[in-house]
Amino acid sequence: MKASSEAMRRREFLKLTALSGAALAVGGALAARTGEAAGGSAPAFDLDEATIDDLQRMQASGSRSARDLVRAYLDRIEAVDRSGPELRSVIELNPDALAIAADLDRERKEKGPRGPLHGIPVLVKDNIDTGDRMATSAGSLALAENHAKLDAPLVQRLRAAGAVILGKTNLSEWANFRSTHSTSGWSGRGGQTRNPYALDRNPCGSSSGSGAAVAANLAAVAVGTETDGSIVCPSSTCGLVGLKPTVGLVSRTGVVPISHTQDTPGPMARTVRDAALLLGALAGADPRDAATRAPGARREADYTKGLDESSLRGARLGIARKYFGFSSAVDAVLKQAIEAMKGAGAVIVDPVDLPTSSAYDPGELEVLLYEFKADLDTYLAGAPSAVGSRTLADLIRWNDEHKDSEQPFFGQELFHQAQEKGPLTAPAYKKALATCRRHARALGIDAHMTKHKLDALVAPSNGPAWVTDFVNGDHYTGGSSTPAAVAGYPSVTVPAGFVFGLPVGITFFGRAWSEAKLLRLAHAFERETKARRKPGFPATLAER
Repeated sequence: MKASSEAMRRREFLKLTALSGAALAVGGALAARTGEAAGGSAPAFDLDEATIDDLQRMQASGSRSARDLVRAYLDRIEAVDRSGPELRSVIELNPDALAIAADLDRERKEKGPRGPLHGIPVLVKDNIDTGDRMATSAGSLALAENHAKLDAPLVQRLRAAGAVILGKTNLSEWANFRSTHSTSGWSGRGGQTRNPYALDRNPCGSSSGSGAAVAANLAAVAVGTETDGSIVCPSSTCGLVGLKPTVGLVSRTGVVPISHTQDTPGPMARTVRDAALLLGALAGADPRDAATRAPGARREADYTKGLDESSLRGARLGIARKYFGFSSAVDAVLKQAIEAMKGAGAVIVDPVDLPTSSAYDPGELEVLLYEFKADLDTYLAGAPSAVGSRTLADLIRWNDEHKDSEQPFFGQELFHQAQEKGPLTAPAYKKALATCRRHARALGIDAHMTKHKLDALVAPSNGPAWVTDFVNGDHYTGGSSTPAAVAGYPSVTVPAGFVFGLPVGITFFGRAWSEAKLLRLAHAFERETKARRKPGFPATLAER
């Protein structure tokens, strides 16, 4: 954060947008909601760091069935999420997961596997509709009875690919779009998610539960969502690969919204290949989501195709220096990363000066406020009758009536600001949207990639995880998610190294629909550096 002004305070908040949740009883003790339980070591786990390919080999050989895998991950969640370190990253488990896995085992024997995700347990963020016995709450107790009638299209695609929806992950409530003074990873329904690399530190938001869960090996992969930073930030602070796709690559129908111009679901995984495999299942057109049918939309049949250790050779990478300098320790990690890319044959263009964020900072918030009100009202209007809140105004009243459970640490300033906005036909909205797109796209990413003939832009993903602080809120230090977020363009973060034992990532971002190229570059970097290490669950850094 550059200054202490209200505008920059709001920006700090926006950096952490997404959703979260966790399975704690309503009205539990304050300590249970805030994550004050003592830390604990995680037991040995024979699926530690297992990839999708590993899990497929186990099923193919008969050494583990899909039902065995589900049972193993359920036991791991009990040992690590509910007990021991108590990460509180999973808000609800799918009561039908074992039965679904057993059906997939029978299908494998009779017909063979559907594809690379057959029998693979997957966690999804609790702002994504599942038409089953699980709720979709966005972490709010106001939506505790929101049992969707239908799967979101992305969930339909996962099931069709043979994935087992293991459960829902906690998130920053309402994807962190409620207060200017929020604590990432906290929700009224789920409590506080903790970072497995130091339990008193924050997992970032808002896909905090997805990040912590995959980092802790509670599943091989998970689905997060991002508006600005909500996939890449928790992925970076939890030592993961996280990909924010081009808006429209993956359907947003059935996802509790913030912004139809910036929201997108995406994969979170421990390896680039796993992220690519998951992306292949998620990506697809949807007649109910116009962005998925945009002119020029490009989808790959197989995002793992072309993943090669030599992909950095000859690649032109522009270093976005404006996103450096917030931490000398992070700069040192990125310096080593850039040298590694040079050693692998990349052509480094340094610096590449993107437009200052002041060109679209105020406009981004304006756009999100207008769209949040319009898009959320539309989502709530279609919710089941058991959901009493049908508009944003209803939610504001509900939160005020349930302050003890929903507003113990921070309020709903952004809800109020959004409620004051008019319709999407308002000139102020149209002007803000046009300004954002012009500076982030034509004058930003597109112009500089053309000028320097770049394959991708490169920047530090985020600073290391900060100590969770319910008094002062988040302590966001810096990051590079905003250009791609405002443009609606793709970005992928990959583990780059550690600062005092806390993971930090490097981000590759570029033009619309360039996911395949970014994944190839990220894979080559991953193979060159091998920076990821699994977490040790210390209570604090002093106990590492």
